[in-house]
Amino acid sequence: MQKRFMAIWFRHLTTDWLSLRKPELRQIPFVFVAPERNRMIITAANPVAESQGVYSGMAAADAKAITTNLQILNYIPGKEALLLRQLGLWCIRYTPIVAVNPPDGLILDISGCAHLWGGERGYLKNIVNKLRASGYDTRAAIADTIGAAWAVARFGKITPIIESGRQAQTLMNLPPAALRLEAPVLEKLQKLGFSTIRSFMQIPRSVLRRRFGEAFLLRLAQALDQENEEIIPLVPPVPYVERLPCLEPIKTARGIEIAIQRLLEGLCLRLKAEGKGIRKAVLKCYRVDGKMVHTGISTNRGSHSISHIFKLLELQVSKIEPGLGIELFLLEATKVDDIDVLQEKLWAGNPGLQDSALAELLDRLAGKVGANRIHRYLPVEHYWPERSVKQAASLSETPVTAWRTDRPRPIRLLPKPEQVEVMALLPDYPPKVFTYKGRRHAVEKADGPERIEREWWLEKGEHRDYYVVEDSDGNRYWLFRSGHYDAAPQWYLHGFFA
Repeated sequence: MQKRFMAIWFRHLTTDWLSLRKPELRQIPFVFVAPERNRMIITAANPVAESQGVYSGMAAADAKAITTNLQILNYIPGKEALLLRQLGLWCIRYTPIVAVNPPDGLILDISGCAHLWGGERGYLKNIVNKLRASGYDTRAAIADTIGAAWAVARFGKITPIIESGRQAQTLMNLPPAALRLEAPVLEKLQKLGFSTIRSFMQIPRSVLRRRFGEAFLLRLAQALDQENEEIIPLVPPVPYVERLPCLEPIKTARGIEIAIQRLLEGLCLRLKAEGKGIRKAVLKCYRVDGKMVHTGISTNRGSHSISHIFKLLELQVSKIEPGLGIELFLLEATKVDDIDVLQEKLWAGNPGLQDSALAELLDRLAGKVGANRIHRYLPVEHYWPERSVKQAASLSETPVTAWRTDRPRPIRLLPKPEQVEVMALLPDYPPKVFTYKGRRHAVEKADGPERIEREWWLEKGEHRDYYVVEDSDGNRYWLFRSGHYDAAPQWYLHGFFA
C-alpha cells in the first residue's frame, strides 16, 4: 500500500484559542509578545492585526506605531504544544497515527483510511471543515510524503491533494522555505538567486552538499520520497474503565452495591499501582430494555480507597432505576489526580487541610447536599473586590497571597453589586437610610469611606467609596458610592457581614 500523509497547518493557533475563550477579541487586533535580547518581540498575531501590517517576529514597539488600538498580551510558554496535543488527540478518530509538528501543525498518516469518508477529498474536507467550525483557521494537504504535504499546506495555491508520485512536479514552483530549511540556509539561497525549488533541483548532490550541508539534502530527499521520514505518534491516555457483565439481570439495590464493590476492586487496584486517585467517576448501568442510567460522584482530593469511594457511590444507588434489570455495569474514572504517598508518623499533630479524613468527610457531605453547595475560596492579589477572591479547584491548592486583615471585608460578597436607594444628610456622608429589595433599613452606625480605585491596566471606570453600615436590627452591610458625590452618584450593596 502506498503511504499517504496529511499535513494540517493552524495559521493562528494561539490567537484562535484566545479568541474562542474571549469572543470580544475577534474584532480587535492583538498579539502575543515575549522578551528577546532586551526587546519585546511578537510571537503571534491575530488576523485583524496581520491585516494592519503586524506580523510575527516584529518588535512590539514597531507594531504599536502601525496600529493605535493594538492589544499586547504576554506569551504563554508551552501553550502551542498543549493545544497541538489536544487537537492531535481529537484527530485520532480519523487515523490511529497522528504526530505533533511544532510549532503550529499536525502530521497524519492516513494510509488506508480515506476510503471511509468517500475518498481523500471527502476525508480532507471533513477534517478541515470541523476544525474551522471549532474556531481554528486551518489549511491541510495530502501527499505521498510528509515534506510534500507540509509544503503544499503552507505554500500551495492550486490543489491540496497531490496525486501519488507527482510530488516533484508540485514542489518545483514552490519557494525554498517549503522544504522546512533553517533560516541561514534560506538566506544563502536567496542571495544566490534560488527563488524556487526548480532552480536547484537538478544540481548535482555533491555541489548542493558543499554549499548547503547534509541537512539540506535530507529535507529535499524526504520531500521527493527518496528518504524515509519517521514520526512519533501521539499515544492517547488509557481510559480508567472497568466493565462487569451480569449473567442474570440485576434488579435489587443490594445487587447494585455488590456490582459497585467488584468494579471498585479492579479500578482502585489499578489506580493505586499507578499512584493516582479518583477525582470524578461515572457509573453507567445498561438495562435489559436498551436504556442506560448513570450517576456520578466527585472527590475533593484524589482517592483510591475502595471503602471511601464505595460510600460515595452507595449514596447514589437510590437514584438508579433498574427497570426490568441491569445487564452491564461500567465504572469510569473521568478525572484522576496523582497521589503523593505520605510518610506515616507515630503521632499526629494538626494536619489541617492535608488530613485525608477531612477530604472524605467533605466528599460524603457533597454526596448528600450536592457538590455545588460546598466551596473553598482563596485570596487573589487584586484590590478590586470582585477580583480579590477565587474559587479553589481542590483542597491541595495553595494561595499565592495572604488574606487582607487591615480592612473589614464581608463574609458574603455578592458576585455583582446590587443597586439600592439611599438617603444621606450630605452627598459625601454615609447613608442614613437605604432600601434594598423593597425593605427599608435605618442606619444606626457607619464607618468609612474606604476608597477603592479601579485597576487602570485592566479596565476604565468610576472609583468606589465603601462604607460599613449597621442597621437598627444589628445587621451589617457593605455599601459603596460609585463615582464622586457631586456627579449624581449611584449607591450599591456589595456584601453582608456576620
